[in-house]
Amino acid sequence: MKESKDIIEPFLKIPVFSLYKNRREPSEKEMNLIDALIVDLQDVGTRVYTFIYTLSYCMEAAKKYNKQIIILDRPNPLGGVKIEGGLLEDNYQSFVGRFPMPMQHGLTIGEIALLFNKRFGIDANIKVIPLKNWKRDMLFENTNLVWIPPSPNLPTPASALVYPGQVIWEGTNISEGRGTTQPFETFGAPFIDIEKVLSDYEINNIEGALIRPIFFQPVYNKWKDTICKGFQIHVTEPKLYNPYIASLKFLSLFLKLFKKNFCWKNPPYEYEFVKKPIDLILGSKRIRKRIENSEPISEIAKFWEQEIKEYKKLIADFLLY
Repeated sequence: MKESKDIIEPFLKIPVFSLYKNRREPSEKEMNLIDALIVDLQDVGTRVYTFIYTLSYCMEAAKKYNKQIIILDRPNPLGGVKIEGGLLEDNYQSFVGRFPMPMQHGLTIGEIALLFNKRFGIDANIKVIPLKNWKRDMLFENTNLVWIPPSPNLPTPASALVYPGQVIWEGTNISEGRGTTQPFETFGAPFIDIEKVLSDYEINNIEGALIRPIFFQPVYNKWKDTICKGFQIHVTEPKLYNPYIASLKFLSLFLKLFKKNFCWKNPPYEYEFVKKPIDLILGSKRIRKRIENSEPISEIAKFWEQEIKEYKKLIADFLLY
């Protein structure tokens, strides 16, 4: 985790204050420099992506220092229909999960701001500038907008499509493709036996995607300069593809097949120094334990069906589209 530094923007000569460091909330001194805070961020539709929590901290600061926040809404690149995964549990709150949301949350960033403000008690003075012509069943490719990578490792809409599942590799020694040109679409490790993986029924029946075996060599991050064996996910039918369940199936199989080499990553991870990164990402220790006990992913998924129903009720009043 490399923290960002405060700088003077070279063209406009204005100060830029980083909110990706030990202090993630704007200070009173910084807030006193502005009349209102305009938030223009492209979220990626996944609970663990930290932009929405930076937004929540800014909303809390706005409340504290009596400032208005104006949110310029942006499309959810995954659309606003599909919701996937169990809700974050209270004991696993972190910078990759502050509030009880599923892994794929189905909201725009403007809707998230409204949800945080009213349901989770921030109560700031906020205004959302809504999108024009966006519909909930639209993926990013349907918007005719230009994709500006929200971070270096989400370079394309295709990487965002798989991210709600592929982000789990950050809690393991499996490369999530950082250090390649196709992060998150690509994943693997030197010890993966491709033929064994492809002989599994569950992997061969993942709906909405083609799984291509590959060799790759990251230029940085995990397994730097080492040839890895793994896979690339080609999403062919996004409405059928369930990224979180698909990646959990791979995780379960890797744990079963490669126990001698597979391991969970140790802390620290995103400002948390005690809990396992995988538990923070999954939002629950119970999911990890159930996978370690070889429970079928289909059974684990039934565990969060009722939670998703309750979540849909929770967000209903804040849907703008």
